[in-house]
Amino acid sequence: MSDLDQWGQSEVLAFLLRYKPRSEEELFDILSLLDGSLKSSSPSVVMAATKLFLVLAKDFPQVQTDVLVRVKGPLLAACTSESRELCFTALCHVRQILRSLPGHFSSHYKKFFCSYSEPHYIKCQKMEVLCELVNDENVQQVLEELKSYCTDVSAELAQGAIFAIGSIARTYTEQCVGILTELLGLKQEHITSAVVQAFRDLVWLCPQCTEAVCQALPSCEEAMQDSEGKQALIWLLGVHGERVPNAPYVLEDFVENVRSETFPAVKMELLTALVRLFLFRPAECQDILGRLLYYCIEEETDMVVRDRGLFYYRLLQAGVEDAKQVLCSPKSDPSLGLLEDQAERPVNKWASEFNTLVPIYGKARWAVVTANWATEPRCRGFPCAAPMIAGTGKSLISEGNKEVLQVHSDLAGLTLIPKAHLTAEQFEKTWLSLDVNCQQALPWHGAAHPDTIQTALQVVHIQTIAMSKAGAQPWKAYLSAQDESGCLFLTELLLETRNSEMQVSVKQSEERTEALQHFISVLRTVMGTVQGLKS
Repeated sequence: MSDLDQWGQSEVLAFLLRYKPRSEEELFDILSLLDGSLKSSSPSVVMAATKLFLVLAKDFPQVQTDVLVRVKGPLLAACTSESRELCFTALCHVRQILRSLPGHFSSHYKKFFCSYSEPHYIKCQKMEVLCELVNDENVQQVLEELKSYCTDVSAELAQGAIFAIGSIARTYTEQCVGILTELLGLKQEHITSAVVQAFRDLVWLCPQCTEAVCQALPSCEEAMQDSEGKQALIWLLGVHGERVPNAPYVLEDFVENVRSETFPAVKMELLTALVRLFLFRPAECQDILGRLLYYCIEEETDMVVRDRGLFYYRLLQAGVEDAKQVLCSPKSDPSLGLLEDQAERPVNKWASEFNTLVPIYGKARWAVVTANWATEPRCRGFPCAAPMIAGTGKSLISEGNKEVLQVHSDLAGLTLIPKAHLTAEQFEKTWLSLDVNCQQALPWHGAAHPDTIQTALQVVHIQTIAMSKAGAQPWKAYLSAQDESGCLFLTELLLETRNSEMQVSVKQSEERTEALQHFISVLRTVMGTVQGLKS
């Protein structure tokens, strides 16, 4: 290792992820030998070593925690790097670590204060980190810093700072509501809109601050133009309008301008809010509600808004008490969602994603990105290099008219169980109970040859549940596979003659993005190999 440059060391550390220690003693021997990599001056070596330690020590949480404590210094240095790309990447990984070790960087919170010269995307990441580092000792300093960003020339950054204060308000309600109320006095459109949106979320999550929020709402409508802000204000007036004296008259202004309103979502929110308020303050709202319902039913061109108006009209015809049961029924407990958001994630949940693009893109977006990747070039004949089948260390090549299986030492991150098998009934029941996790279209020319496909799938331990006969139109196949952790992968293949592609739909019994990506890679490689054999 000492004879390699930083890029060579990083590659070796990444390669070692494929090795499984044979004993606990060997595991700690490896970690001891590579301990120096955690002290490297190269960020890439430190990150690769950290990932290796986290993955190998999956059964030793204390070792994982110690490694994350040791990597704190290099990550903080990267967060203040002059390289914007390195800084952004480090911030994304800091946020990932904080999901498992809340407050891990709290004593260094000032490192995440924004500099005026930093680009917008770095400032937004730093504000997200600051929200997770707030504690009793630094809350005043963090709030003062975020408050200074609320008047930034960038409207987007200012709104981000306001939302960050709203997020902190879930724990430190009184201080944050005071700052947000003070910002309303600036009478700036984008600031007022963001504050009202923050109030809406805060009232739902922290009902104890409802009174203070309702006192701050009057005159907010004067500086409100964007649809998100309007929806938030209308929702607040509909749900808590009995505490706001001028609520019916504010909603009346919206009703008078409803013909010029360009956003159907605002009209939908206005309908719901006014019907709710009518149930508590009927005398003040009856005429206003009548005008709005008439417009929505008789003049509105958006069918969704019109249907919502008809629904409320018929609901009120059924009786006020029935309407109250529908619109004013007991609310769900918002603390359940809050606790779920704040729940700590074990390190093993994300260790394999560390030092990859997943923390930067986010799991959902990265799944979309990788799902649309084009297939790799296929081998068109022997002696071309045979495509590897990920997770098996195997490849298929064609030698004359005979298929030959070659075994390689290369292993990937997915191991499918060879004897896992579902009956047709079990497959159907499971398939109907799951949603599609991934859909792709694979290039395909000519008819499907069931025997060749089935043989190739068996090599990688993918079982065939049902398959159409050769020449059937459309041609279909249903497949199943299971990995070491028990996660099922159910697949539908669909080939129609008029298309030069095969449609692939995959369902997964457990939501594991990385495993799904590996499985898709295996399937694409197998089907690409089959096409190569046909050629």
